[in-house]
Amino acid sequence: MSEARAGAAAPEDLAALESLEAELDERWPETRIEPSLTRIAALMDLLGSPQRAYPTIHVAGTNGKSSVCRMADALLTRMHMRVGRTTSPHLQSVTERIAIDGEPISPAGYVRTYRDIEPYVQMVDDSSVAAGGPRMSKFEVLTAMAFAAFADAPVDVGVIETGLGGRWDATNVIDSQVAVITPIGLDHAEYLGTEITGIAGEKADIIKSTSVAVLSEQRPEVSEVLLRRAVEVDAAVAREGSEFAVLERRTAVGGQMLRIQGLGGVYDDVFVPLHGEHQAHNAALALAAVEAFFGAGMDRKLDDDAVREGFAALVNPGRLEPVRTAPSVFIDAAHNPHGAGALAAALSGEFHFRRLVGVVAIMADKDVRGILEALEPVFDELVVTHNGSPRCMSPAQLSELAADVYGDDRVHVAQSLPAALESAVELAEEVSGPGEEISGSGVVITGSVVTAGLARTMLGKEPT
Repeated sequence: MSEARAGAAAPEDLAALESLEAELDERWPETRIEPSLTRIAALMDLLGSPQRAYPTIHVAGTNGKSSVCRMADALLTRMHMRVGRTTSPHLQSVTERIAIDGEPISPAGYVRTYRDIEPYVQMVDDSSVAAGGPRMSKFEVLTAMAFAAFADAPVDVGVIETGLGGRWDATNVIDSQVAVITPIGLDHAEYLGTEITGIAGEKADIIKSTSVAVLSEQRPEVSEVLLRRAVEVDAAVAREGSEFAVLERRTAVGGQMLRIQGLGGVYDDVFVPLHGEHQAHNAALALAAVEAFFGAGMDRKLDDDAVREGFAALVNPGRLEPVRTAPSVFIDAAHNPHGAGALAAALSGEFHFRRLVGVVAIMADKDVRGILEALEPVFDELVVTHNGSPRCMSPAQLSELAADVYGDDRVHVAQSLPAALESAVELAEEVSGPGEEISGSGVVITGSVVTAGLARTMLGKEPT
């Protein structure tokens, strides 16, 4: 029986979920990794290797991973496959991490899944501690829960997003049929280093001898690392710009229309309900991954209508997501300079605002200045705030950095996200003189996945 969410959760189930989250939060956080797969591999053995009960598509990279996973999920679902999808981090509820049939697992299902594997988690904890090591991390436990839930469902295919890196990521106990690498840039430097080729090497490790490697366009030095790994393990390769590509894109109401060269042929009139050129490239990557999964190749296309319907049904929260009108309010989870640059390009290329105000709360361990600089060309005013996370930079410190980039007169401070949104709306609706139209203004809330999730909750959006 599916554990996907069905209707509103009972209060007791929500209370049990909250209690379990407090319990799991006592473990190593997701932002801390150790170069070892020993614990997760041991747990998989104890559970009977649930990750091998279904074929998988494995997705690594710096930006676009969650979007590609959701796109692949939507396409596979339309092709009558039962899909298990795990992505991270979540926007609003941890239950989003484990999705079956396109829906997050229910709170009761989430708790039950953990309690089912808890005795085995404890065995691994005890063994590791006895050997002088740590207990399992929260991410390791969540990964095991997803693999177990998918096997129990059961699903026909798992779409698996890495957490940090690839080589030592807990998800890397799978031998995927398709290994997808999205654009690679600098992020999580404290764990992955500051050399982009080194980061690429970590992420390339998800490419196995069992895989077709589906690679997005990359810097030349990154492509070299990825292709070297594919040669080492004798994996087949499909490269964006060679075997597949976006042939044409044009802005449409609510998204964009694409013409995509896939592995098996050209797909015309594909509507993707997302904005930005980066999402067009994500769509081509996801389509090629699904083609590779089904063994599509020269003159072996997927069904055109199924592809169109799959993309049209896509739901991708927190990615330049419109959540309010008059003024227009958007939420975007950009949390590094590369993502912020893609957001800025989409805003400038596809929208024409009379005035655009940014609301940002950013984690202190990120490249804060890089994010601010990437967004500066598109924001007329900036409201800095806090998203409630202990990792978030204080509004006072963020305003100082922002003032260096935007100038004092364009930066405003609010101590909470609700206050920041209220301030931003007022700024967006300001007019410079009598008779000036107030329409055509907008607000974008961004800077962190946590910020995006909090904004969705504040504005009444359900987790999805």
